[in-house]
Amino acid sequence: MDVKIGKLFDSIGDFFTGGGDSIPWCDSDIVIGCEREVAGSENASEEYKNECRLRLSWSLVHSKRPEDVQRGIAMLEGSMAKTSDPLQMREKMYLLAVGYYRSGDYSRSRQLVDSCLEIAPDWRQAISLNKAIEDRIKKDGMIGIGIAATAVGAVGILAGGLAAALSRKK
Repeated sequence: MDVKIGKLFDSIGDFFTGGGDSIPWCDSDIVIGCEREVAGSENASEEYKNECRLRLSWSLVHSKRPEDVQRGIAMLEGSMAKTSDPLQMREKMYLLAVGYYRSGDYSRSRQLVDSCLEIAPDWRQAISLNKAIEDRIKKDGMIGIGIAATAVGAVGILAGGLAAALSRKK
């Protein structure tokens, strides 16, 4: 019974926090490690530097800290124009989509993940992200409808109370 109640509270929490997606999170230790790796790659080949930067971008957009996510988005956007390899471009578009998803810009995230799926229609990560985006948009819509209905109900109660008070005075 306690397990069922725990699962119920977890699902309610997931509903309101947007949890439950399959996109991994990254902690600050990994971000710090990737930053050190980039700093230590100064004398390495350009290919190795790009790999280090891509790993850092990955860790930033998967971070739980919003400022890291924003830094990852800026880093990826800045590197897109310099990318000629189609596979690396697709990977960067996907990471940008994750970053925008994490920052709450679901329409931009959806545009990018749709572009990824045009290139690789059976890419499981992009399919999973697309589902997470759609689920989040549905949840946000339901929450918005609930808030609007509550506000309308509160206004109705307030107006009814005001009308009753005015009718008693007469």
